[in-house]
Amino acid sequence: MRLKHLALIVFFLTWAAPSLRAEYIVLRSGQRLAVTGYQIVGDKYRLQMKGGTAEIPVEQVVAIEPEEIFVSVPPVEVSQEPFGDLIRAAAKRYSVDADLITSVIAAESNFDPRAISRRDARGLMQLLPATAMRLGVKNIFDPQENIDAGTHYLSELLQLYKNDLALTLAAYNAGPERVQQYGQRVPPFAETISYIRQVQHTYQQRKSSGPPVADKTPPRAPPVAATSNTTKPAAQF
Repeated sequence: MRLKHLALIVFFLTWAAPSLRAEYIVLRSGQRLAVTGYQIVGDKYRLQMKGGTAEIPVEQVVAIEPEEIFVSVPPVEVSQEPFGDLIRAAAKRYSVDADLITSVIAAESNFDPRAISRRDARGLMQLLPATAMRLGVKNIFDPQENIDAGTHYLSELLQLYKNDLALTLAAYNAGPERVQQYGQRVPPFAETISYIRQVQHTYQQRKSSGPPVADKTPPRAPPVAATSNTTKPAAQF
């Protein structure tokens, strides 16, 4: 009898543990479901939500994300943006627009060189350790190394996607394999779509604000919002 009672307590704790903080279930359609608990039952997720429960096939779930990932950090004032010299040096070295690099840093880490994401992306440009290692980074939290490697990676993606900015940012956020998975289109993930909008908005603001020409480094070709092969997803931005 005591063992049965203990088993019931363990089951309750297993069910209740995820409900200590809200999370999002991200579906392949891009929809996010706010849940307070979940468990896998066979080939389905049983979701605990306000108002009841629901079951979703496992193959329809692409990610489970903590609620706080969607809470935006107060932006750094343009006049207070640090690392300008490092950004301009990397921009010149890899022929990437300095405003684009700054816009990516603002979205990725809000200029915090010690930032670490829940996916273990690190530093100003939120490099994954594997990417940093491939690009020869020795100290991922060093602003100079992080910006240089992140800009190098941006340059690679801009070349890969022929300066299609939407696809470049989608690949930077979700990975090139995800872009390929969805037929060289922006993956239908709410987080990725929001990220692209945020970077593009900051980038456009910087371009329209007209900072001194000396602070600009023109890329090989200006990144564009989208090309004809991404018409449908890019129309959302």
